[in-house]
Amino acid sequence: MNPYRPVLLAVALVSMILLAVALYLQHVMNMLPCPLCVLQRYAFAAVGIICLIAAGRRSAGAQRTGTGLAAVAALAGLGIAGYHLYIKANPTISCGIDPLETSLNTIPTARLLPFLFQADGLCTTEYEPILGLSIPQWSFIWFAIFAITLGWTAWRRVARG
Repeated sequence: MNPYRPVLLAVALVSMILLAVALYLQHVMNMLPCPLCVLQRYAFAAVGIICLIAAGRRSAGAQRTGTGLAAVAALAGLGIAGYHLYIKANPTISCGIDPLETSLNTIPTARLLPFLFQADGLCTTEYEPILGLSIPQWSFIWFAIFAITLGWTAWRRVARG
């Protein structure tokens, strides 16, 4: 049995659901994304897209490689979310209107999909917690779950039968 495809599809689905939740929070709840939020969106999109592409491959080796690449993308997202939490814990540091926001808003994906990838908020803005956790905390948790799940799936020894 191929152990990669179900994990890849599940992670891709959850990644897309998390992006949909981000859009809901932005457009319905009026929570403007900051530059680090947008970078986390890119990481969730990268994890989801890599997982979908890998799940579509026939070869178990290609699926394993894709699983490993998605784990690396999840680790990158984990680092971004961790830095976002650091900024929230140290409000004197800001990632507001700075070169990061300007450069993020000029790349092609931000111009083609501004409703998803345009940074308009400040990283230090406090929004109402969701089930007791801030949005960067939720992102951190999901990236950790993805990294552990994908890493374990990619590097575990598959029984041959």
